[in-house]
Amino acid sequence: MTGNQIKGKGFRGALRYNLEKVNKDVAEILDHSFASTFERTIMKEIQMVKVLRPNLQKYFYHTSINFPPGEDLPNDKMKQIGLDYLEANGFTQHQFIMFRHYDADHPHLHILVNRIGYDGSVVSDSNDFARSEKILRELESKYNLTQVPSSKEAKMRAITKDELEMIKRTNTPSHKVKLQGIVRKILQDKPRLTTEEFIKALHRNMVDVLFNQASTGYVSGISYQYKGVIIKGAKLGDDFKWGSIKNKINYDQERDREVIQQINAKSKFGKGLSAQQDDRRLCKTPESSKNLIPTSLSDGHYLEDLIRADSQPEINIERALKLRKKKKGRRGLRR
Repeated sequence: MTGNQIKGKGFRGALRYNLEKVNKDVAEILDHSFASTFERTIMKEIQMVKVLRPNLQKYFYHTSINFPPGEDLPNDKMKQIGLDYLEANGFTQHQFIMFRHYDADHPHLHILVNRIGYDGSVVSDSNDFARSEKILRELESKYNLTQVPSSKEAKMRAITKDELEMIKRTNTPSHKVKLQGIVRKILQDKPRLTTEEFIKALHRNMVDVLFNQASTGYVSGISYQYKGVIIKGAKLGDDFKWGSIKNKINYDQERDREVIQQINAKSKFGKGLSAQQDDRRLCKTPESSKNLIPTSLSDGHYLEDLIRADSQPEINIERALKLRKKKKGRRGLRR
């Protein structure tokens, strides 16, 4: 299970949103603590408790608990999980309403809670994200549900919504997911690879690599290219950043300096130059490129998006100076 949390001062908006889902038959109410489920009644009861803490701004707590697509639980079990979640978070004497939604490809539960208790006490929101994550792991174990890695354990960067849509559309993993699998398998199959062996293993899997290397030999980053797609190590996840990779392979800065320089020179992307070399080349401005202006640099790699200077609009220097004098004169009058 995964949980998303929102805290704020707008109970009515979230309530109306969920009730509209119920009216459209894409959600249902599983449980609540109010006299009725009419919006007006609920909001009146909320205000009666809110007056106990009139200065508390963020009194509204909203969480959604999401289950994997294959975990289609019956309502009574999902309701009990929601009640256990509330109790574990300290919402034992608090107003709440619980909705089950059917408008997604996975079962999910929405719970709206008043952080102010019937006795005027307030449930602290300190470390609530860590607390919620811990509770979800405990509930997974209690109800024999699919175990989800904690945020500390999940080192791979999650796929985005667009990537998920592409996977559904093409029925094939995204380039990012494939890259994660390739790099992880290489590191697992043979621990403590030398830097050169690691690079060759990537090449055998059709993965090109480029290092962000300073003139001193110090490497501060790594980027991968797979089937025309370039992804920085950090975008794949913490396990794929150079800071993590160098600790898993047999890397030595002095020994591997020349190897990395040669790989950068032969790289199929970035024109075989490190960011520092690119900067030096741009500063020299060779004769054949005097009429070229660089317009795009990305992640330290030279993309050769060059526009000829003679194609740029001409600037009337005399007119520009006159306009500048006029602006100065106006500022003087204002003073």
